[in-house]
Amino acid sequence: MVDRRFPLFALAVAGLLALSAGSAGAEVRFGKNVRIGGHDASNQTFNSQRRGEYYIHQGKPKNEGCRRRQNRDGSRTKVCHLQRK
Repeated sequence: MVDRRFPLFALAVAGLLALSAGSAGAEVRFGKNVRIGGHDASNQTFNSQRRGEYYIHQGKPKNEGCRRRQNRDGSRTKVCHLQRK
């Protein structure tokens, strides 16, 4: 005897896979008055080719500020070492 719940379960799994595959091409846009650790991060856009990493330190960081880093796959990452305000 075939379980009647199987088609419903298969449909739910297919829906979850479709939703998770769509988020791979996401883009994050910071709008007005966005602050990270007390620092202004407004009007920046990050996607799979332009990435951002923010490190917030309690004391003064060794390499304070933001730098662009080139990755092996051709993408660029903005790396920021900031002190909490």
